[in-house]
Amino acid sequence: MPAKASAKRPDPFVDEKAYPFLMSFENELLHWYDQYRRHMPWREDPTPYHVYLSEIMLQQTQVDTVRSYYLRFLKRFPTLKDLAESDEEEVLKLWEGLGYYSRGRNLHKAAIAIEKDFHGEVPMAKSDLLSLPGIGEYTSKAIRSIAFHQKEIAVDGNLIRVFSRLDERKEENLEKMKGFCEGYFLDKLQQGDPSHFNQALMDLGEMVCLPKGLPLCEECPLKGFCQAAKDGTMLDYPPAKKAKEKRQESWTVLVLFYGDEVAIEKRKDEGLLASLYQFPLLEGKKMEAEVLAALKEKNALVDSLEFLGETEHVFSHLIWDLQGYRISLKEKPTQPNLLWVKVKELKKTYAIPSAFAFYRKKIL
Repeated sequence: MPAKASAKRPDPFVDEKAYPFLMSFENELLHWYDQYRRHMPWREDPTPYHVYLSEIMLQQTQVDTVRSYYLRFLKRFPTLKDLAESDEEEVLKLWEGLGYYSRGRNLHKAAIAIEKDFHGEVPMAKSDLLSLPGIGEYTSKAIRSIAFHQKEIAVDGNLIRVFSRLDERKEENLEKMKGFCEGYFLDKLQQGDPSHFNQALMDLGEMVCLPKGLPLCEECPLKGFCQAAKDGTMLDYPPAKKAKEKRQESWTVLVLFYGDEVAIEKRKDEGLLASLYQFPLLEGKKMEAEVLAALKEKNALVDSLEFLGETEHVFSHLIWDLQGYRISLKEKPTQPNLLWVKVKELKKTYAIPSAFAFYRKKIL
């Protein structure tokens, strides 16, 4: 006669196939999620638009950073239609400081496409989602699983770490590792809600199966299924990657004033910080005499010059070493690339990347 469901587990590391009445990977995970899940605004009303917006914002950005941006964005654009009918400049201004601005541009383009091609509703079909700007494999699966409750696994670095420890799996080829990870968790997702299952795995990776230092194995609902926990090899998985050395560039920032107006210029439509506004730059770290000489070549007559200090901005692949000057001019230069705006306009209207935040704060 099979044992009763209340029977005590004979060992913390149990073969769930041998003892199906005792534990289930899926049930243990979802029960933990019900008790300990993170409370985030997009989870309170997980409509397809809300899920889509949050997933785009969360790409390469921490949850705590996204919260305020998400709420502010929804206040201005409560529906996809509102977003589609907006101006890209306004979208980028609301995105200011969040980084990776191509996400904001693609979000706006996708909203327009959804209004035009999908009757204003975020599509559920994977092929339709992948046709939209800024949506790749991970985001499409996250939207399908969380918003539409489809059986998908959205594999990111957190899930790969959890899987690697559960299965004691090492694989240098990232695409192969993603495939192993997806197959493993799809097999575990039997009857539960794919939305909760995916979000539970995300929370587990963020809260328990930590990337640095010892994971919190005693708090893990999947401890009984984890081979690394059994063998004490948690820190061996996943294997450490050799960090790529970041390229460095030096720039001198020119904060040019004429009266109560400040000069900005728009960056190129492609590449780093595409289509955003910046203060004019000189390549390299220039001494005062070099700055004055460069401005003289452009027929800019300097009234006063003040050193604003040095700062550093780190991109994912690049480090900018910056120094800046506040420069008052006797006349307004006629250079066509310069846009002269009131300081209050700079604050309200134009999206200045966080790379220039140090100098922007100096004049606001």
